[in-house]
Amino acid sequence: MMLASLAILLGLPLLIWSAERFIHGASFTAGYYGVSPLFIGMFIIGFGTSAPEIIVSVFAALQGNGGLALGNAYGSNITNITLVAGLTALISPIAVQSGIIRKELPLLLAISFFSVWQLMDFELSHDDAISLLGIFVLLIVWSIWHAKNDKGDKLADEVTESIKGDKTQLKPHLVWLILGLVVLVISSRVLVWGAVEIATYFEVSDVIIGLTIIGIGTSLPELISSLIAVKKGEHEMAIGNVVGSNMFNTLAVIGLAGVIQPVTVDAVFFYRDALLMLAVTVALLVFCLGIKKPGRLNRLEGGALLSCFVIYNYYLISTSF
Repeated sequence: MMLASLAILLGLPLLIWSAERFIHGASFTAGYYGVSPLFIGMFIIGFGTSAPEIIVSVFAALQGNGGLALGNAYGSNITNITLVAGLTALISPIAVQSGIIRKELPLLLAISFFSVWQLMDFELSHDDAISLLGIFVLLIVWSIWHAKNDKGDKLADEVTESIKGDKTQLKPHLVWLILGLVVLVISSRVLVWGAVEIATYFEVSDVIIGLTIIGIGTSLPELISSLIAVKKGEHEMAIGNVVGSNMFNTLAVIGLAGVIQPVTVDAVFFYRDALLMLAVTVALLVFCLGIKKPGRLNRLEGGALLSCFVIYNYYLISTSF
């Protein structure tokens, strides 16, 4: 038990650090070779902040812990909206002006609805997972096309501002890219092992561990990225991080885990966790797009989302341990 706790206490910080190094190295390398800043923001940074979820879920599925993989993805999505977006808006209200985000939010809702619909038979099958990965490929193609054809967008300007000005040589960034990826893999394996050991010790399901400890922990890169973006005045990137990460989690993380090992879920997970993920996604869309007024995630709405995070996790912990 002591060793498992130490694995989580060391694994999470290493996971976050390596994800940040990986994002930094990948973003600079792509920019160095002339990749569109908007594509870097939507794809490379989005993938980088979801890298912990992807690696953790893949290793969990390979080790036969499909519930941990699914709980990690859904728990991270719930945390991204309720904690990351909620806390960010509570600190600084966010006006949503980017046409990209306004197009991606309904798409995120559609993807979330499709993912939840797949679980109505309480199983994530191989076919379900393959369809998610197929949509993921289409999303990448759409992102590339959008990056080439959409000019002068608010989010594009913020991404350009955030990555420009670094004129250092390519070699050190390649080193950070490789080192970040290596540490990311190692820390993920350590974290999964520790989480499984703790779940076994307390006799709770690996789904609960994925929804709480792992889901929250792997969402910390999104939280840090969003808070830094708000501090720099790049409000669109704060919401963009959440939207992009949730798309990756739903399509790539769940898809890869399901391809490796089909997952059977119980009714409690579907009616409690999957439907909550869908509900908070609807709330985020309504808040950000606005009804008969400009879209804005204000402090009151951020506080409501943050309260949801606290209540949900308190309920999970109090009824499971």
